[in-house]
Amino acid sequence: MKPGAGTARAVTITFKGRGAADNRRGRFERQGREAFDDGWVHEGDEARGPRTEVTLTQARSIISRNDSPDIAFTRSINPYQGCEHGCIYCYARPSHAYLGLSPGLDFETKLFAKANAVQLLRAELSRPGYRCEVISLGANTDPYQPIERKYKITRGILEVLSECNHPLGIVTKSALVERDLDLLAPMARKGLVHVFVSIGTLDHELTRRLEPRTSAPERRLEVLRALSEAGIPCGVLVAPIIPFLNDRDMEAVLERSAAQGAGMAGYQILRLPYELKDLFKDWLERHYPLKAAHIMSQIRQMRGGRENDPRFGKRMSGEGVFAELQENRFRLACERHGFSLHGRNQLDTTRFKPPAGTGQLSLF
Repeated sequence: MKPGAGTARAVTITFKGRGAADNRRGRFERQGREAFDDGWVHEGDEARGPRTEVTLTQARSIISRNDSPDIAFTRSINPYQGCEHGCIYCYARPSHAYLGLSPGLDFETKLFAKANAVQLLRAELSRPGYRCEVISLGANTDPYQPIERKYKITRGILEVLSECNHPLGIVTKSALVERDLDLLAPMARKGLVHVFVSIGTLDHELTRRLEPRTSAPERRLEVLRALSEAGIPCGVLVAPIIPFLNDRDMEAVLERSAAQGAGMAGYQILRLPYELKDLFKDWLERHYPLKAAHIMSQIRQMRGGRENDPRFGKRMSGEGVFAELQENRFRLACERHGFSLHGRNQLDTTRFKPPAGTGQLSLF
């Protein structure tokens, strides 16, 4: 018998418009999945991937709270679970395992829209003793991912927050945020909103592989210009920094963003929690096999010899020579282009007023 005869041969498939290549098992699943070559797909082929499925859900609550010392907000809203943008590095991918789904393709194809988000938000803001603090929109999944065009849940949330003079921060990779300038501009005049646009690279081919369904880098720069011209405080988030892949673009991203009117900036080093480690390594082997080992070696050097370091104070910025180099480059570039080094601008929490005419939540 020839070597390997009688065994299934794994095949590398790249699905067009998708970041992950498979639905590998989540950490809570007992049964796994394994791809094999049945002779119909050739190595390296781009195949048509699974279609996006959206399930409307009735959430139990809508405002999430955290007390993490290295996150700039304590409250957040995520209108959707899962994200069609398909960013292979997304630290939110492992959250799909809690739903009994894979952090791989499931995360970007089996999405959940919180149909009662607006109703829940009105009820939450109407509670006696509610204390107003800045809400972050897009902390876990992008509030302007493609399905927002149809479901408009983010739009509904903004309408409630605008009505209540409630401050919020937005982080997105999508040009769809321009749709809501009519709400965001009046809020900005009251000191109630800022928007960060995430741009990790200006390389279109790399973006297509890393973030297959996001707006193109040049389009995101146009978004910064539109926000700035509308009087909305805006910033750029250079994230994630991936050694030997997009780290070279930091200064260029900051320079181009400043020219478009961005006044704030931030950056983050790549994080690989839970299942994301293997998903990212698989992606590297498919797209950059000659660099893969070198990239992962540098990641481990920034993470104390591990592929992920969840420690507060280290998980966002890393440690070691490479991490210190990125910090110094970022600081110098911010000083050169006039970015604020004090983080996000302060938003006004004193204008808040409860929503009018809140009805009782339906049980059905």
